[in-house]
Amino acid sequence: MRKIAKIGVSILSAAALLVPTNAFASDLTTVQKTSWGIGNNPQGAYQTGVYPNLLAQAGYTQKEIDARINAAWEQLFNGNPGSEPNRYDGQAIYYQLTPDMAYVEDIGNQDVRTEGMGYAMMIALQLNHQKEFNALWNYAKTYMQIKSGPTKDFFAWHTKPDGTILSKGIAPDGDQWIAAALAFASSRWGNGEGIYNYKKEAKQILHAMWHNSDTDGVDMFDRKTYLSTFSPPGAIGFTDPSYSLPAFYRIFASVNPNDKDLWEKAYLAGEKLLENAADPRTGLAPCYSNFDGTPFKAPWEGPGPDGYSDNFNEDAWRAIANANVDAAWFGVKPWQTKYSNTLQNFFESQGMDTYNSRYHLDGTPINTNLVWYEPQVHSPGLVSMNATSAISATNPNKMEFVHQLWETDIPSGTARYYDGLLYMLGMLYDSGKFQIWWSPVDHRDSSN
Repeated sequence: MRKIAKIGVSILSAAALLVPTNAFASDLTTVQKTSWGIGNNPQGAYQTGVYPNLLAQAGYTQKEIDARINAAWEQLFNGNPGSEPNRYDGQAIYYQLTPDMAYVEDIGNQDVRTEGMGYAMMIALQLNHQKEFNALWNYAKTYMQIKSGPTKDFFAWHTKPDGTILSKGIAPDGDQWIAAALAFASSRWGNGEGIYNYKKEAKQILHAMWHNSDTDGVDMFDRKTYLSTFSPPGAIGFTDPSYSLPAFYRIFASVNPNDKDLWEKAYLAGEKLLENAADPRTGLAPCYSNFDGTPFKAPWEGPGPDGYSDNFNEDAWRAIANANVDAAWFGVKPWQTKYSNTLQNFFESQGMDTYNSRYHLDGTPINTNLVWYEPQVHSPGLVSMNATSAISATNPNKMEFVHQLWETDIPSGTARYYDGLLYMLGMLYDSGKFQIWWSPVDHRDSSN
């Protein structure tokens, strides 16, 4: 299969810096990658090919950075699987089901989730591990993708490791990550036959997100607000800010140009949701929100103030990276800088080495142990997401968040699924290795 280099340059021309930041690049050509970024780049890597390498700017050598990322891959994908029956004492999250099929397991919950499958596919793509990518995609396609009904072509949000569907509800972030990984795979490795025609599969998923209602189904995105709903087909009257992935939407507009206008509106709506959902005092967002960004308390939770949905808990950690990947790819905007500065100021005030992982939006710590196996204080997953705030922040101490990521051990044990995947993504984000493997020029004449 053909290979195409991703968008990336090692030297910027003056002309490249003059490309408008709010326009799609229509004439980008594929060039060589770069391993060094320039930090707060107002143009963004989609225009310039330069990705911020915060770890290098913090003083770590490229050799050290590459070794740390490779070590994380080896531990989480090839490490000790752990002792049966629960594998709590292990290192790996990647498990081979058959010679050509694999999954990543949420160790604490003993299930397979689309968020983790999408993250793992993207990590494999970015690090050029096609065998593992294909094995993960084969599992997701075979066992998780829904074949009929109102959510056809979406993915059941979790299964047993053997592939048995546990719920046909949809977690839209997982589907978006899977679609983005497939689109990038079509450029990095080329399209194969059947389910390995990556671009065709990505377009099928993206089309369903807006058009299942054309055949009496349920769309993933709300046509009035252009935001993803929480969980089709049932819970569609609210959203989750961390499900807004605006950086992906600009890629999706090129992957499926028939819906370009919808994806452009989703991009603007997703950015606005991430901005509005963050409390102006702390930068903390809720896990679930109304479409205007105000906190939404899930009806299945109790009446107490320390619930999951309307506070800053595990889902909400990811909103930090969503805003900053958008900044890295499409240019830093004033709201992103304000957001990251506010967030950093808050966590500095909590103690950089000791801050909690769960808060009320006003900054009051939540001391209820919501999930029995998750560390109560200073989760590696939150440390990893906070480190991405340095992409758009201007605080003088912003590199302390990058140093803290570097000093965090690769997660292992019971909580290694979520913490480990966020750790790997954080390392990719802050090393400039989370890159755009897509060129509109290379795909403009292709119908697949």
